[in-house]
Amino acid sequence: MAAGASVPVRVCHQEIVKFDLEIKAAVQDIRDCPGPLSALTELNAAVKEKFHHLRGRIQELEQMAKEQDKESEKQALLREVENHKKQMLSNQAAWRKANLACKIAIDNSEKDQLLQGRDSLRQRKTTKESLAESASNITESLMGISRMMSQQVQQSEETVQTLANSSRTILEANEEFKSMSGTIQLGRKLITKYNRRELTDKLLIFLALALFLATVLYILKKRLFPFL
Repeated sequence: MAAGASVPVRVCHQEIVKFDLEIKAAVQDIRDCPGPLSALTELNAAVKEKFHHLRGRIQELEQMAKEQDKESEKQALLREVENHKKQMLSNQAAWRKANLACKIAIDNSEKDQLLQGRDSLRQRKTTKESLAESASNITESLMGISRMMSQQVQQSEETVQTLANSSRTILEANEEFKSMSGTIQLGRKLITKYNRRELTDKLLIFLALALFLATVLYILKKRLFPFL
């Protein structure tokens, strides 16, 4: 791309490159297409649309080249346009070759399928019995699985019931613990109260004893030592 190209020119050039890469990828998809023809038709429709967009962008780039003021930039863009046109022609040739190769491969595949059709008819007869036997085995297996699931459901119900009973037992035990906790708290308060009462009683007894001893000493003093 020419140096100093404008933004529209660069955008147009980027879109041309993008469509060119998409066409190459689509052509490769056609080359690898295993069939059927309907799939090939869809791929070709997508390629046609991409060629349509690519052709339009090349025409836009050519028009932009003709509108350039500088002759050097104009000629440079026109050379790019020619290169893009040549690349588009090369992609079209590759597209045709890919279509031809894909159609040949699909035709050969269809022939092989026709040849194998007779053998497949014979195989179908022999496989019907095996299919019936397999279906019977599958049915028995499904019935066994159904019985097993029924047992599992029953066990699950019993487990749920056990958990429910355990939950009720835990709740009842929790209520009992709460009641016991209240009783313990009350007992603790009573013991604390009794301890305080005992301390008070001891103090009163001590004071009364001290008062009694003081009174006895005073009486003895007055009788024995009246002059004091």
